[in-house]
Amino acid sequence: MITLSHYLTLGAILFSIGVVGIFLNRKNVIILLMSVELILLAVNMNFVAFSYYLDDLAGQVVVFFVLAVAAAESAIGLALIVVLFRTRATINVDDIQQLKG
Repeated sequence: MITLSHYLTLGAILFSIGVVGIFLNRKNVIILLMSVELILLAVNMNFVAFSYYLDDLAGQVVVFFVLAVAAAESAIGLALIVVLFRTRATINVDDIQQLKG
């Protein structure tokens, strides 16, 4: 039987992969966005696991709001990346830092 600790372990592994992705790869914006999404999914998994094991639907309701915000963040982030790629012909973070005024 799958217990709460299994879900929490999987959430911790996903969270760790996301944090490692942010710290090890600071050059590619798309990988940074994917790492942030992994972190959000790990948090959502923990919300759902606790919600299920505590028989409370509040955690699952919070997950819907977090997913909505994550979808909006991804759409806006990808739109900004497309605009930057069209103007600069690169999505390298070092080249984007030249936009500081």
